[in-house]
Amino acid sequence: MSPTGPDVAPLASLTDRARALAVPGRRRILGIAGAPGAGKSTLAARLVAALGEGRTAVLVPMDGFHLAQAELRRLGRDHRKGAPDTFDAEGYLALLTRLRAAEPGVTVYAPAFDRALEEPVAGAVPVPPDVPLVVTEGNYLLHDDGPWRRVRPLLDEIWYVETAEDVRLRRLVARHVAHGREPGAARRWVRDSDQPNALLVARGRTRADLVVSLS
Repeated sequence: MSPTGPDVAPLASLTDRARALAVPGRRRILGIAGAPGAGKSTLAARLVAALGEGRTAVLVPMDGFHLAQAELRRLGRDHRKGAPDTFDAEGYLALLTRLRAAEPGVTVYAPAFDRALEEPVAGAVPVPPDVPLVVTEGNYLLHDDGPWRRVRPLLDEIWYVETAEDVRLRRLVARHVAHGREPGAARRWVRDSDQPNALLVARGRTRADLVVSLS
């Protein structure tokens, strides 16, 4: 990161930059942050595929640490799922710590998030000990409040993904509709839940090592 803020990189250079982090015999973790709908999940998946999924890199999404729907209802937080306190942040930190350690002979299993079920799925992502690069993506990797502030020191590098606001909002509405919400309900969810979270996420932009602008 430059003294005046994060560098801005063209998309074509990103695979090479990620590859430089993947040094055999040494575990590194690349974080990809950004607001809901910015394209961070797509970018992370493409990077991992280009590097060699399961051999050189593995994708571990932060979304696997969503609290279960039953727990969100118990806590009275199901109406704002996606906010920082609707995740198991301590669990995510514990996983990152294990991933950094890369204990010889031990495969670490990470959770994933099933969008069809709207639930986390335990033990869905195997991370073999000899994979040099873990790519993790999520909204709050640069968040500076509560336990989230301890995420940044566990990452070797972190990129912030942004895209045009109108494109991002259209993607979000379409995503919610695709997963069962009526268009009006999808737009209200984006306005009342996703957008407040996006504003929170944007506060971390200046703490990133790199800003990636997607169209």
